[in-house]
Order: sequence, then C-alpha cells, then structure tokens
Amino acid sequence: MKLHDLLGDQASLDARAAAVEVSGLAVDSRAVRPGDLFFALSGTKTDGARFIAAAVAAGASAVAGHVAPAEELPVPFVALPNPRRALALAAARVFPRQPAVIAAVTGTSGKTSVAAFTRQIWQSLGHSSASIGTVGLVSDKRTVYGSLTTPDPIALHRQIDEITQDGVTHLAFEASSHGLDQFRLDGVKVSAGGFTNLSRDHLDYHPDLAHYLNAKLRLFRDLVQPGGPAVISADHECSPEVIAAAEARGLRLMTVGTGGDGAGQGIRLVAAAIDGFAQQLEIQHGGRIYFLRLPLVGAFQIENALVAAGLAIGTGSDPQAVFEALEKLEGAKGRLELVGEHNGAPIFIDYAHKPDALAKALHALRPYAKRKLVVVFGAGGDRDTGKRPLMGEIAAAEADGVIVTDDNPRSEDPAAIRAAILAAAPGAREIGDRAEAIRVAISELQPGDALVIAGKGHETGQIIGSTVLHFSDHEAVAEALAARAS
Repeated sequence: MKLHDLLGDQASLDARAAAVEVSGLAVDSRAVRPGDLFFALSGTKTDGARFIAAAVAAGASAVAGHVAPAEELPVPFVALPNPRRALALAAARVFPRQPAVIAAVTGTSGKTSVAAFTRQIWQSLGHSSASIGTVGLVSDKRTVYGSLTTPDPIALHRQIDEITQDGVTHLAFEASSHGLDQFRLDGVKVSAGGFTNLSRDHLDYHPDLAHYLNAKLRLFRDLVQPGGPAVISADHECSPEVIAAAEARGLRLMTVGTGGDGAGQGIRLVAAAIDGFAQQLEIQHGGRIYFLRLPLVGAFQIENALVAAGLAIGTGSDPQAVFEALEKLEGAKGRLELVGEHNGAPIFIDYAHKPDALAKALHALRPYAKRKLVVVFGAGGDRDTGKRPLMGEIAAAEADGVIVTDDNPRSEDPAAIRAAILAAAPGAREIGDRAEAIRVAISELQPGDALVIAGKGHETGQIIGSTVLHFSDHEAVAEALAARAS
C-alpha cells in the first residue's frame, strides 16, 4: 500500500512521499519492521518524536507526526493536524474488513456488561457475534483476554479484521473516554451507539466531569453512522445532554429505563421485583407490555440489559426474540458475580473501583444480607486520589463490615492509599495483604451475611511498583474456601 493511500486525505504529499510503499503501521519504535509507517505520537509520559531515529534505523519507510523534527530524515516525514485520528483511519485501511453490524457502548459503568449482553443476545438469535472490551475479545470462534477497555487503533482494527475473516457478522465493543478522546475508534463503522451512565472516574486524565462527558459524546457526535440508533439510558442527570447530542446529529433516538419511551422505539421499565438471585421485570416497548425474568442481581444490571436490548432491536433484531433472550443472559466475569458461599453466606466478586459503582454494588446486595453486608476493597495507585475518601464514606455508610486492603498500588505507597480511604471510613479494618483480607472476611461469615470483594473483578494481576504479580480474587476466594473446608 502506498503512503498516499493511507494519508493522502489527511495531508498534502509530494510525489516522492506519495509513492512510498508501506507494509504496516507502528507506534512503538521497538515494534517497527522494515517498510512500516511510524507514527510519532505525543503522550502524557513521553513524546514519540524522541524515537524517530530508532524507528528509521529499524527500517521505517516513512514517519508521521504533528511537527517535523529539526534534523533532516532519510525517509519522508508527513506533518498531520491530528496524528492520532490519522493513525486510526490508516489502521482501518490496512485492516479493512468489518462486521456488518457494529454497536459501541460508552458510559462510566456497565460497558463490559452491555457489550457482553449484546453479544449474547445476537448469538441467541443465530448471529455469529463478538465483543471487545475490558475482558478482551470474546467470540464464538476465539477468546483473547486483554487489559485495555479500548485497544490502540492498530490492535483494534487488526482484531476487527480478524474476527470478520472468522465469519463474525455482529460486534459489540466498549468505547472508553480515553479511546474516544484519543481518536482510537475513528474508522470503525459504528452502526449503533449506547450510553449507560456517568459518574466520577478518570479525573487523573480528564480535567473535570464536563471534559469527561464531552469525550463520551464523541460517540454520538462523530462516530455512529448517520441515521443510526442511539440507545440512551434516560434515568440520569446527564441523560438530557446525551439525548441532545444524538438528536443534533439526527440519530434515531431510543431511550431506555424508567424514563424510556416505551410507547415508541425506546424501552420503559414499568416494574421490577427481586426473585432470588434474579429479577422479575415488566417492560414496555412499541406500546406492548412484556414480562420476563432477568437472571441477574442489581438494578444497574437492569439498565445494562435494557441498553443491550435496545442495541439489538435498534440494529434490526425482533423485539420479542430479544426480550426472550434476556432471560438467558450470563453476567460478565467479575461483575457482581456469585462465586461461592460459606456458612450459607453468598460471596460476590465485583469490578467496582469507583464511588458510584461501589455504591451500586452494595445497594444491589443489601437485600441478600439479612445480618451483615461485608465489603473488602481498596483503590488503585497513580489514579484519581479524590475518589479514595469518597469510596471510604460509601463503604462505611452502606456496609456493616469494611476491610480496606490493597488494589493495584502501582508506584504509590500502599499504606498511604489505605490511609486515605480509612480516614473516611470509621470502624473499618486495615489488612494490606489482599489474599489475607479475603481469607479473614470469609472466615468470619455467618448465616445471613453477604460478602462482596470489590475493585479487581476479572483481573489476574496486581500491579506493585512496575511489576505485575499474578493475583486473582477468584483464586483467592477458592483457596480460602478450600482451606475452610479442610
């Protein structure tokens, strides 16, 4: 492929540069192969321009970036007004195959569940489907575990191209605020967009909540194909802003939730009641009433399921079949997942690592704690420090027993992170070793209690300093239960 084919619509190229052959793309100079186009991107920690010489030495056929280096290069340099967006569009040209139907979901909480639920609905209707997000790539052909909610553009478009070759026709993926703000998703032909909710998160990256919301609105302002459906949870303070962005673009609006337009295209939650570890729902869509049993715990899972149902209906699936499929949903790994019990007390693992998500998890489990609701959690290092006391306050107010432990301390002092939480959680206990905290919490469970271990969910590593140590809440629970049994 020639450089003109990749960047000709993004920059003015002279004849020599336009004719340069490009065999691949790279953003890491260590991964450059002969013939690659190297993108020198500026980041929060380093500037890719520092590695141009290394990329050229490794065989890069051309370099692209914002500002040309002072020294003359032996290969063409393409100056771009928006190098990140240009990278994503180039990746879409290098890896051009995409499923016929693509749904993207954004929001603070629920993205992983909505993507998984949408994939499951489509699969139940006979479509070859996949989801991409925090837990990685999941399809009926392959599963590849990952760690980024939204992969870099090269990895994302490569994955999309590969699953399309596998025969996948329907894809649901998570659109993170980082991914949207950094243009990683540009070039993806998004058929439908979904929005769950907005609460405090990623304020170590976004200067304020307004900037955070604005990043998420890019999904509706820029990425959903013209006339495509916008499935928006209508039950939140920010919902009118999201709805306005979708309407301004001329998208087909589908509101869901208690404020959903059940008489029209949207889905309205009429009533919900707990039924063991499930919920009985009455919903309205298109003027019809549907009754179903959702096999999931928590009001927030109702929101996630309805957004997923809206995405499936909005992309052409039969409503009756979609609502029947909701009765067979399986929760995403580490999302309020029931993983065992001790002394008759259920034990849950949840990914909640932000204030709103922790509050939702505790609210959801309160009905299952006839005696004490116990929570084990911590907070990540090198992230928004302001959320630590907020999470401490929530835990102290909503749980009957609180154990503060380590999450991913990264480069910070773990004790200092715990102290920030404990200062706002009177009566909480401190057990820094996460495995020990889980063992103690399980050993103390009595009939009528319920335990939630929050923060890491599906993760299988704990980041201490610059080292990732193997650690899984699931394995720690299994080991603690095995020890109690013996």
